[in-house]
Amino acid sequence: MSATDSLPLDRAAQPGGEALPSLLRHGPSPEEIKPSANEALDRTITGFITFAPMLLLALAGWQMWDRELRWRDILILFVMYVPIGLGVTVGFHRMLTHRSFKTSGALRALMTVLGTMAVEGPVISWVADHRKHHAYSDRLGDPHSPHVDRGHGLRGALRGLAHAHVGWLFNHTQRAARERFAPDLLADPIVSFIDRTFVLWSLLGLAIPFGLGALIGGSLDAALTGLLWGGAVRIFILHHVTYSINSLCHFFGRRSFHTDDHSRNLAWLAPLSFGEAWHNNHHAFPTSAFHGMTRAQVDLSAIMIRTLERLGLAWEVQRVSPERQLGKAMKG
Repeated sequence: MSATDSLPLDRAAQPGGEALPSLLRHGPSPEEIKPSANEALDRTITGFITFAPMLLLALAGWQMWDRELRWRDILILFVMYVPIGLGVTVGFHRMLTHRSFKTSGALRALMTVLGTMAVEGPVISWVADHRKHHAYSDRLGDPHSPHVDRGHGLRGALRGLAHAHVGWLFNHTQRAARERFAPDLLADPIVSFIDRTFVLWSLLGLAIPFGLGALIGGSLDAALTGLLWGGAVRIFILHHVTYSINSLCHFFGRRSFHTDDHSRNLAWLAPLSFGEAWHNNHHAFPTSAFHGMTRAQVDLSAIMIRTLERLGLAWEVQRVSPERQLGKAMKG
């Protein structure tokens, strides 16, 4: 057992989530890093998942140039993007990673399945990496900081942003060990089953828009364009919105609260990310179910959680009092 084994899994799991254990400041121990069994295969699969939607987006552009984009394609894109995006932000992030609220087993399963359809990796790996990000935010050990060991000046900034955006997906030197950062989810039969069947749910996320296209349009051509827009284009947009939280929200924007990292709020990204871009707020109060701290900070994920709470489908919803917000607020 290492010196860090007795420490909290991540500071975000603690009440308030503000205190960074001093031992973690010296960097991660070897047992906190997940080694890759087959680096070449992992990079090949990651490359396909990352770049195939980009190529299919080019196909979508060609389709638009060649003929009119139909409203049914936009509808299918919207119908797929919203619930799957909320599966990531409400399910993977606020519910599973930070334990910001509790819900029933059925809704927990549904949110986890929806998040898995985003094709951002198996849920337990996603959670473990994000908890490790909070434990070592913008320090050695953070899987996707744009500020660690990337050099100085414009070149260093661009290298850091590229690493935080997609480069870290191909680099396993700081990926989180699931046993260290997500033992609770490994022991959860619902979540662990969905994690093991990642490919099944990812394919279902493609089959649904194909079926919707066939149902609405009544032809194979309509089914294929439904798959293109509700599948490939949706994956591309959602991936890069998620990646932008890791990269842009640690580089650009405003800071409302004192934190020991470079997290920032990026207002223009908040609607597309369902409130995740209020990132400085989140790092200041990681366990809070609500990232938007004012009425002007639109947080669609928080609206969903409040709705579930009012319906009796969510409970023990974590909130931050005005006094605690004032205590960490930036002055001036």
